[in-house]
Amino acid sequence: MISTTDAATWAIAALATFGVIARPWNWPEFIWAIAGAALLVVLQLLPWPDALAAAGKGTDVYFFLVGMMLLAEVARKEGLFDWLAAQAVRYSRGSAKRLFLIVYVVGTLVTVLLSNDATAVVLTPAVYAATRAAKVEPLPYLFVCAFIANAASFVLPISNPANLVVFGTQMPPLVEWLRAFALPSAAAIVTTYLALRLTQRRALDTSVPAIDSIAPLTRAGKLAASGILMTAIVLLTASAMDRDLGLPTFIAGAIVTVLVLAISRQSPLPVLRDVSWSVLPLVAGLFILVEGLNHTGVLPALARVLKQASIAAPQATSWVAGVAVAVASNLLNNLPMGLIAATTSQAAQVPTHVTGAILIGVDLGPNLSVTGSLATILWLIVLRREGEHVGAAQFLKLGLVVMPPALLLSLLALAVVSP
Repeated sequence: MISTTDAATWAIAALATFGVIARPWNWPEFIWAIAGAALLVVLQLLPWPDALAAAGKGTDVYFFLVGMMLLAEVARKEGLFDWLAAQAVRYSRGSAKRLFLIVYVVGTLVTVLLSNDATAVVLTPAVYAATRAAKVEPLPYLFVCAFIANAASFVLPISNPANLVVFGTQMPPLVEWLRAFALPSAAAIVTTYLALRLTQRRALDTSVPAIDSIAPLTRAGKLAASGILMTAIVLLTASAMDRDLGLPTFIAGAIVTVLVLAISRQSPLPVLRDVSWSVLPLVAGLFILVEGLNHTGVLPALARVLKQASIAAPQATSWVAGVAVAVASNLLNNLPMGLIAATTSQAAQVPTHVTGAILIGVDLGPNLSVTGSLATILWLIVLRREGEHVGAAQFLKLGLVVMPPALLLSLLALAVVSP
């Protein structure tokens, strides 16, 4: 039996999640997450020291996001995105379909080497600039940024911070990771591309005007580009050394920002003002909500069920777990779902391929809903700043076509390569 306290905790978490997804009265997502977290403390469902400790668990995520947002903002102001957009349009040679493929390939590389959150924060403004330069409908290309951010997010451990959460201290070496996830990742990336290409075929049946000349990149813009490449190297190095990614990303972003502003002799205030700081309290609120759920008796019970199932039928359990976590990530957001899944799977000591299926569900599942992952929420924030709007129903309609086949083929590929 679930106690009254446990039921109240889950009800508050559900209401807060609904607020993040539906955004009643157009209030920002972070308000609902923080309100739910505050209710847990005010109603004494979660002791305030535990709430503070839970918010503190997100420190590495906060550092990572701030570093990436600083890089993106300073690059945008120095015209790097406009320059990259012009290059993409030039290489498309008048074809909207080729431009779409270029955006998809670049999005895959950015996700793999810089993480899915970087794709949302860094690539989306560049793609929007490219669509303006090409004078085409922006949404088909902007959808690429959202969907590839999740589809390519388990190629490497650094491709999604959730990967580090799900595996925790049981993170496999890079060679074993690639052996397990290379084929499932390829299945997700290719299937997602084909689904997007099919659904956007009418919008892509057009031509792209040629660009005669491209203004050279400024010295500060070149420095911003070098900073992004340097950050990719820092992330790969930190991952290889099994280090947290947040602080190195923050340091890299801060150094690049200071150098660029010094060279161009600009005040830091415009950059700091335009950073989407609201994402930080959103993440903190989600961490606190998960801690509240951890205080209930539901998760230990779920861990026992998962352990028994993985012993009795490990292959079937991996399929069920992967699909269930994928759906739940859309209902709860994959950041808290990743924390819940990590807590449950590690307590249950499930086989590696079951954990792998859970990870695929956490990473790829959010392609169903507009607030399924932190990367997609960041993508939404960037879109709003550019004057674009994507509703939950519009994203869901596309996600229902894109996500399920990619998920099922990825889980099938995982089953093929699993011992």
